[in-house]
Amino acid sequence: MAQQPVYYGDYLQLNKIIHAQQPVSFEEGNQPAHEEMLFIVIHQAYELWFKQILFEVNSVIELMNKPSLNDNSDELQTIVHRFKRVGVILKVLVQQIDILETMTPMDFLDFRDMLRPASGFQSWQFKIIEAKLGLKFEQRHGQDYYIKQLKPEDVAIIKNAEQTPSVIQLVNKWLERMPFLTGDTFWKNYHEASSQGKHPFWEDYENIYDNSLSEGEKNNVEHFKHIFFNEAHNPERNLSAAACRSALFIMLYRGYPMLELPFQLLDTLLEIDNQLGNWRYRHINMVKRMIGSRVGTGGSTGAGYLQGAMDKHYIFKEIAQLNSFLIDRRKLPVLPKELSDKLGYNF
Repeated sequence: MAQQPVYYGDYLQLNKIIHAQQPVSFEEGNQPAHEEMLFIVIHQAYELWFKQILFEVNSVIELMNKPSLNDNSDELQTIVHRFKRVGVILKVLVQQIDILETMTPMDFLDFRDMLRPASGFQSWQFKIIEAKLGLKFEQRHGQDYYIKQLKPEDVAIIKNAEQTPSVIQLVNKWLERMPFLTGDTFWKNYHEASSQGKHPFWEDYENIYDNSLSEGEKNNVEHFKHIFFNEAHNPERNLSAAACRSALFIMLYRGYPMLELPFQLLDTLLEIDNQLGNWRYRHINMVKRMIGSRVGTGGSTGAGYLQGAMDKHYIFKEIAQLNSFLIDRRKLPVLPKELSDKLGYNF
């Protein structure tokens, strides 16, 4: 059967999209505010990009939630590629604020009061993105206000998203199963023998790290032990001690071909967090510029709420903090040949 010809406007459903802007100020009895059209288009564009981000994140979660992620296939490469796309989309979201800021505070006041109590805080898609990436309810700023302004059906969607495996949980499981740090397969000929019950590599690394610290940094050693060797369950942690050890090992030896993609995954997650932070920061400054210290249309404290969220809503901060425990590459322990061969292209 021959394929029917596809028409551009029909394929993209442009009639629905370009007629989806209905400025309140243009309704009968109101004074039309020219800037409201820009305001609507920008926020509709945000929601379309949020939809694409969710599409990418959901596909990654599906891949990572398999009984066993095949690191020797293109699955890990696909995950990294899609997360990088999410990072680029978030950059676009930040750049769109430049367009929105062509609207002056007085322009905004022409229609702002007509929008109450609508607010960007009611974007259920953005809340789902945060939940899917790994932001837990108990970690949120302003929990009482979190779903207060939402419709019940939107609250149900968000609550359901919070119950599904998140990216940070799946990354934790993936890191925990990294094989290079367990057993004697790769370490039987390592030059240091453990005398403290620790893996010989980590006993060696801890000593090198300790000796690299200045006098004012010596408290970092206890923090090091807590992050990498405290196996007790802590609900405030997203990454276990074993996962943190694997992540640091990947960062330290990322020059080996076998660890290049794993490092890109960790680095891309940090970039996503960075871009979300940039988006919140630009949003704070825009709100301060537009409404100063006034409350938001949805009843929040405006810039104050956004500042609190920016300070608290870093999802992959446990990966970022591992940079505190890096050492000079010239002092890195030399890996045993058995492991070095496995991580490289040696046969």
